[in-house]
Amino acid sequence: MTPDASKLESTRSGLQPSAALKGAIRLAALFSAFKALLVLAAASGLLFLIHKDVYAFAARLITFSHLNPASKYPQIFLDAANSLHDSKLVLLALGAAAYSALHLVEAYGLFNYRAWAEILAACSGAIYVPVEVFELVRRPTPLRGSILAANIAVVAIMVWALWLRRKNAQTSAK
Repeated sequence: MTPDASKLESTRSGLQPSAALKGAIRLAALFSAFKALLVLAAASGLLFLIHKDVYAFAARLITFSHLNPASKYPQIFLDAANSLHDSKLVLLALGAAAYSALHLVEAYGLFNYRAWAEILAACSGAIYVPVEVFELVRRPTPLRGSILAANIAVVAIMVWALWLRRKNAQTSAK
């Protein structure tokens, strides 16, 4: 069977991804790229703090935000900033860069409808679901519910696309 004939056969069987599914995969790709660029910007910001007084910067940020430095969360932030040294900043920036690179590769693959990217997106999304469920049960908010729902939707879309790929492969192999 020629490649065009197998494509026609799988189209007849109704197992080709719909335009809506392809659009959803492309939307997931754009979202993954957005997350990657956001984290990359944060990593760049961390690198600007090398050889600077991180505690003083954190204190200025708290003052700028009109927060009480003696209250619980600003104090936790100040304590964390006080323990950051240049080597930790570099490690954090490298970790953020690695995360960004992985998600940019994922976005590229999803945008081009690659199966490996769909597997990667399904797995990377599924990793967060238990944590998001725990956080939603612990302290339910509309934002946490929305994040969980969006993450489950992305995982479901990727699993559906992978299922269609498998069915197409089985159909064309017959």
